[in-house]
Amino acid sequence: MGAPIEVYQMNDLYNQSKDGNKVNLTVGAYRTEEGKPWVLPVVKEAEKILIDDESLNHEYLPVLGLDAFSKVATKLALGEESSAIKEERVIGVQCLSGTGSLRMGAEFLARILKLKTAYYSDPTWGNHDMVFTNAGFTSCHSYRFWDSVNKRVDIEGFLEDLESAPSKSVIILHGCAHNPTGMDPTKEQWKQICEVVKRKNLFPFFDMAYQGFASGDPAADGWAVRYFIEQGLEMFIAQSFAKNFGLYNERVGHLTIVLNDPSAIPSFKSQMQLIIRANWSNPPAHGARIVAKVLGDRELYQQWLQAIQTMSSRIREMRAALKANLEKLGTPGTWDHITQQIGMFSYTGLTRDQVLYLVDKYHIFMLTDGRANICGLNTKNVEYVSKAIDDAIRNVKS
Repeated sequence: MGAPIEVYQMNDLYNQSKDGNKVNLTVGAYRTEEGKPWVLPVVKEAEKILIDDESLNHEYLPVLGLDAFSKVATKLALGEESSAIKEERVIGVQCLSGTGSLRMGAEFLARILKLKTAYYSDPTWGNHDMVFTNAGFTSCHSYRFWDSVNKRVDIEGFLEDLESAPSKSVIILHGCAHNPTGMDPTKEQWKQICEVVKRKNLFPFFDMAYQGFASGDPAADGWAVRYFIEQGLEMFIAQSFAKNFGLYNERVGHLTIVLNDPSAIPSFKSQMQLIIRANWSNPPAHGARIVAKVLGDRELYQQWLQAIQTMSSRIREMRAALKANLEKLGTPGTWDHITQQIGMFSYTGLTRDQVLYLVDKYHIFMLTDGRANICGLNTKNVEYVSKAIDDAIRNVKS
C-alpha cells in the first residue's frame, strides 16, 4: 500500500470526529464565517448565463482547450499590457487545475526539452516532488526558503542554492502566497532571484495557485511573474482557478508558456497536443466557460474582484484575531509572522508533537509540519484555537 496523503488523512479524521468543538485547518479551501463552503455569487450568475445560452453544447473542446478561457487566463497572469501578449509569443493550454498544469509543463520540459533537474523550495507544496519525478525529472532538489528561527524568507540561503544549481535547471517558484509558509519574497528579493536565474541560465516555472485570492489584487499577486517577463526570461506558469473562483471540483487550470521566439510556437503546440492526447485527450468545459465568462465581461469581472477581496479580507481579519489572542494569552514566542504572511495558509511554527497534541486533546486538525488553513478560523472558534495553541506550546516540548 502507498503512504496516506496527510492532508486528506487529517481531513478524514476531522470528519470522523464527534467532538462538538472540532476545527478543520487542513484542506486548502475557503470557508465562510459560518464554516461553510462559499459559492461565489458571480460564479452563480455566470452559470445562469451559460444555462440560458442555447449555442452551447457538450461537444469536445479542442485538445489545447477553450480558446476564450486561454485568452483571459493569460491576460490575468501577464497583465493586459504585457509585451509577451502584444508580441504574440505566448501559448495558452487548458489543463486540469494546478496539478495538471504543473504535470503538463513538467512532462514537456522532461520529454521534449530533455531537462532533468528541478529545484523546489524547502518547504513546498507536498505534491511538487511527485509531479516532477513522475513526469520524468531524474534529479529533484530543494533550495532553502524558510528561516524557521526568524520566521522569514531565507533569502541568503535561497540565492546561494540558486547559484549552485546547474545551468538549465528548472526552478519552481511560488508566484504568490507561498504554500505552506504564506511568506513571499519582497520585490527587491524577487529582483535578486531574477538576476541569478537569468545569469545562471535557469528556467523559471511559476506555480500560481492563488492569484487574486492572496491579496485581493490580481496585479499585485502577479508582480513577480510580470517582472521576470520584463527582464526577458522565458517561463512556464501553472495557473489554478480552484481558490480564486471557488471551483475546486471543476479542475480549472491553465499552463501559460512565454517564449522569446514566436516561430517556436507551432512546434510547441504540436508537441503539447501529443502529450495531452496521452493524458486526458480533451479538457472539461464547464469550469473553463465560467472563468472565461467572468474574466471576459467587465461587469462580472468587477463582481469577481469584490468576491476575492471579501475572501482575502476575512483571512486577514482571522490572522489578526489569532495573533491578538496569542499575545493576550502571553503565549511563549513571537507571533508577528502570522499577520506578515498572506493567503490561506499560516506556517505557525508548531512542531509535529504539538500538532498531534492539538489533534488528540482539542480535535483541532492541521498538517503536522504546522501548516494551518486560516480559512478554518472564525469569530466563534478563534479563541478556542488560540487557547489550545497556548496549551500545546507551554506543555509539549518543541
